[in-house]
Amino acid sequence: MATTTPELETVGSTATLEAPLYNVVLLDDDDHTYEYVIRMLATVFGFDASKGMNHAREVDAQGRTILITTTLEHAELKQDQVHSFGPDPLLERSTGPMRAVLEPA
Repeated sequence: MATTTPELETVGSTATLEAPLYNVVLLDDDDHTYEYVIRMLATVFGFDASKGMNHAREVDAQGRTILITTTLEHAELKQDQVHSFGPDPLLERSTGPMRAVLEPA
């Protein structure tokens, strides 16, 4: 069970509130450092270092962490931004970004 609290994005219109929500889930791997995860989460989601560290610990311990719960369009944007962040420059074996998947909330 997730220990960190995902961000829930709300928009004032009723139509948006009735739209199905999706989780952006970060998946663990051995090719990225905690520093990379914290920096990526700050850049893509605006998380402070403490929140980034909580997500880094959770993904490392549980293999996944829910980063945000939002509309499909916004979730796809955030997933693309995670996938565009690139490899971890601190690890030579890192050849690409971390993976994020979408799942219905």
